[in-house]
Amino acid sequence: MAIADDVPDARVRWGLREWLMLVVVCGAFSLDALDNIMVGIATPQIKDEFDMSTSAAQWVVSAYVLGFGGFLLLGGRMADLLGKRRVFLTGLTVLAVGSLAGGLATSGFLVIVGRLVMGIGAALTAPSALSIVVGTFPEGPQRNRALGIYTACGAVGYSIGVVVGGALTQASWRWTFMLSVPVAVAALVGALTLVPKDPPHDGTERHYDAAGAVTVTAAMLLLVYGIVQAPAEGWLAGRTLGVFAAAVLLLAAFTVIESRAPQPLLRLGLLRNKSLVGASLIAAAILGTYMSYQFVGSLYLQTYRGWSPLEMAFAFLPIGLLILTFAPRAGNWLGKTGLRRPIFGGMLAYAVAFLLFLRVGEGSSYWTMVLPSMVLIGIGFPFAFTAANVQATNGVDESEQGLAAGILQTGYQVGAAVVLAVVTVRMGDEDDAADRPALLSGYHHGTWVIIVIAAVSALAVPVAALAARLRTGAATPAAPGAPGAPTVGEERTAESAGRPTGRSAG
Repeated sequence: MAIADDVPDARVRWGLREWLMLVVVCGAFSLDALDNIMVGIATPQIKDEFDMSTSAAQWVVSAYVLGFGGFLLLGGRMADLLGKRRVFLTGLTVLAVGSLAGGLATSGFLVIVGRLVMGIGAALTAPSALSIVVGTFPEGPQRNRALGIYTACGAVGYSIGVVVGGALTQASWRWTFMLSVPVAVAALVGALTLVPKDPPHDGTERHYDAAGAVTVTAAMLLLVYGIVQAPAEGWLAGRTLGVFAAAVLLLAAFTVIESRAPQPLLRLGLLRNKSLVGASLIAAAILGTYMSYQFVGSLYLQTYRGWSPLEMAFAFLPIGLLILTFAPRAGNWLGKTGLRRPIFGGMLAYAVAFLLFLRVGEGSSYWTMVLPSMVLIGIGFPFAFTAANVQATNGVDESEQGLAAGILQTGYQVGAAVVLAVVTVRMGDEDDAADRPALLSGYHHGTWVIIVIAAVSALAVPVAALAARLRTGAATPAAPGAPGAPTVGEERTAESAGRPTGRSAG
């Protein structure tokens, strides 16, 4: 594949409308990320106000993950069938309604319902937003640049969510919900004006795969439910195994349905796209390890060191500032480096950052023991995140961009749920704050899990590249990561595209 990295071509100039449209779409994506983080900071206050048990309060966070992860594939396919703009507008409306319901809730149950609705809204906006960006900007320097900016907004949302959540919680936990309402409404108005209208239907008969939608959504809901409940119930408990077994059976039924449907919700051949599948696995590692580090780091600073939520929030601020600095530029650099180097370098930076965090102890200095980890994460995140988004959408047909975005976003959300669940199990019981050595040991055990995942993910990049070269039998392959060198999944073969055609032109 030829990479357009000449200076005249790479310096893409957009008009005001393109910039404003990108701001609207990226703002919605950033809001999804903020909502994913902010309310977690406010959960202790919600728990106290409504006298909720610990297991019930966990669902204030988990309900959002359940709605988000459970409906992503359906949301992505809806964007393809019904129109990206239409689904994006619907998602923003659902998100605003859920936020308002949560902010005005008079019971813990209603807070959880509001969070579930917010998650469903995010499951509609996230894949449609990404497919709007991909569909608006052509593949190459323009799309890379747009995805770099898109990444910056989402990643900063994840990073500064702790800051915003901490500041709002100081006033009232309700503000962590209510903030989303005006932002969603503003994005809704902007999208109505700036996002191009969906093309008219061409008149061909549409077959809506209702059976596939029901089975895959139910399967994803059960899978995410099982993951978030497993640490409390036990991974080998009968209820946990039953939930996972039901999810597997539903996925099997979904596979059979899709193989026979005239217009399937998920074309199974798309799962042979190594670029998309590889990017989704990397996405799971990127967000899974980051969210888990944020969880462990928050417990260390708040529970172990006694920092306030706002103090802890500012401790994580360097990550957001660095992402904001590097992510908009990352898209342009991808054209010169390919996709392997940013993913490998980003995950390697992650692994080193988490290793450095193992040094923390009773009286560790933030500046020498914690800040170096924050800096490495802030540098590694935007490159790996942007490259994963580019890799997932390259070469995917326009009619399946929404679905591809849904698969990628599912990787992010399920990865976050799975890795955090495993980290929580390895940390052990964190309720006895008096046993400080045990607390610190638990933080270290949890950190080792994310170190291993980050290191394995980094190592998988050159291993997969070598395997790809051996499969193609290339006699003189380009150096890994060099300009013009194919990256993992960049080769446009029939196998990677999931289509029964010959090699497409690069």
